[in-house]
Formats: sequence, C-alpha cells, structure tokens
Amino acid sequence: MQAKIVRLSEQEHKSLGPLSYRQNLTGDDGLPVLTGVQTSLPGYRTKLHMHPYVECLFVLEGTMEAWLQGQEDSPERLGPGDMIALPANVPHVFRNAGDTPLRHLGIHASPTRIVHNVD
Repeated sequence: MQAKIVRLSEQEHKSLGPLSYRQNLTGDDGLPVLTGVQTSLPGYRTKLHMHPYVECLFVLEGTMEAWLQGQEDSPERLGPGDMIALPANVPHVFRNAGDTPLRHLGIHASPTRIVHNVD
C-alpha cells in the first residue's frame, strides 16, 4: 500500500459556468471521499442545491457567504481558514462575497459528487 499524492497544478479545470471551475483531487478513485478545489470569480453564486451526504467547504482565499434554505437573510461569512459543514439533504447556497477570487477546498462525504438542484 502507498500514500496517494495528487498535485493541484496537474488537475484538469472542470467548468462550473463562466465564473467558476473545480479541480478534483480525489473521487471515483477508490477513496471514500471526493475532494477538490473550486475557484470562483466575483459575482459567482450557486443555485439552491443539496447533496445526500455532508459537504464541508474550507476557505483558502477570498470571502464566502453561505446559508441554508430559509436563512437567506442571515448568511454566514467566511474567510481564509474558516470552514462550514453543510448537512446532508438540506438545501444551501454559497457565493463569492468579495471582489477577489474565492478559492475553497470542498470535501464531500461520498466518492462521487451528487448534486440535486432545488427549484
């Protein structure tokens, strides 16, 4: 058995629309979690969505606002070194709340990214 080394600089940019992309580090490779770094430009905002597992977002650079459905009026503001753990099956949103790129490490408690958008 060997440790797995993954270099972010070698990972493909997967577009999440015109203002964001994701670089997966693990997932669908035999490990029990999906991890990746997402880079989002100012103005980026997710749709209201949820996952059937816990999702943790750890801010590396920039400013994030995140909230659960029904808590739109009181978003949590996060900066570098902050993390939010989003519960399974609970709709949520996050956005770049600053004027510089937002970079965060996403940790999904699943080897595969599963997203359910909420209308």
